[in-house]
Amino acid sequence: MTSLSTRLQDRIDARPHRAPDPSASAPARRLLGIATVVSLALLVVSAAAIALDGEHIGGEPAWVKPSKFAVSIALALLTIRWVLGAVHAHRRTLTVLATVLVVALAVEVLWIDVQVVRGTTSHFNTGAPFDAAAYATGGFSVVAVFLATVVVAVLALRTTGLDAGVAAGIRWGLLLCVVGMLEAVSMIVNGTTSTTNGGHTVGALDGGPGLPLTGWSLHHGDLRVAHFVGLHMLQVLPVLAWFLLRRTRLDERVRRDLLRVAGVGAIALVALLWWQAERGQALLEPDAATIGAAVVLVVGTATGAAAVLVTRARRPAGR
Repeated sequence: MTSLSTRLQDRIDARPHRAPDPSASAPARRLLGIATVVSLALLVVSAAAIALDGEHIGGEPAWVKPSKFAVSIALALLTIRWVLGAVHAHRRTLTVLATVLVVALAVEVLWIDVQVVRGTTSHFNTGAPFDAAAYATGGFSVVAVFLATVVVAVLALRTTGLDAGVAAGIRWGLLLCVVGMLEAVSMIVNGTTSTTNGGHTVGALDGGPGLPLTGWSLHHGDLRVAHFVGLHMLQVLPVLAWFLLRRTRLDERVRRDLLRVAGVGAIALVALLWWQAERGQALLEPDAATIGAAVVLVVGTATGAAAVLVTRARRPAGR
């Protein structure tokens, strides 16, 4: 038995070991970079259409939604492109994942733009067979984007030598993205009518007065707020990790712990915004309970960050 084990180990040791290849993600990053440029170009086109097209859909200029999605998609692509820089293997897998992301997001953009051209809403619109089919297709594309993003994050976190603070930023950003995606499920079961399968406004129909740019309801609960915050923590937390790495002298354990505090605080923030919306309360019209919860959240997060920094200051040098 010992002889057999020795021979097997000798065979394993004799195999050529592939060194990590820092350029493994280059094709995927190049593809994502091109897609980002295209998304920004579409943003310019949509912004011009807002000025030239006076039509309104759902209470806002028709081309506002394509503009907002163009910005969000560009930010997501840039963040994932940055994350891929930490992966030094899996060239083919990364290229496939990048392709899936680009194609799925292209389907999402095409669906939204086609519905704008048709003069109708995109999300939750199931009033006609074409609208229902388009809505379902857009849903499948979102799932594909989500799954591809999860795989990218897993590959990045499996890369050896990844800074603990950066890894924490990626991990918590992914977790918040998952929370944001789950929060969107509440929109599907909210405000269902004969022509819509869900809605984002709680206490009224979609399309009422909203905040500039975002369109979030001024007088009722809006489930898009928590959804937005959760999704874009995928960018915020990795960027925070990068900032702490580049702009501070904190060691990686301290930065990791600070990102943990930020991640827990972000989850609590999404939960707070979700709770506020579910009670039919507008973002800018919080009641005493919401304000009190927000104060507790701010104080708790600040206390956690301070505790991490104080512990660092008390830690003996070299430990």
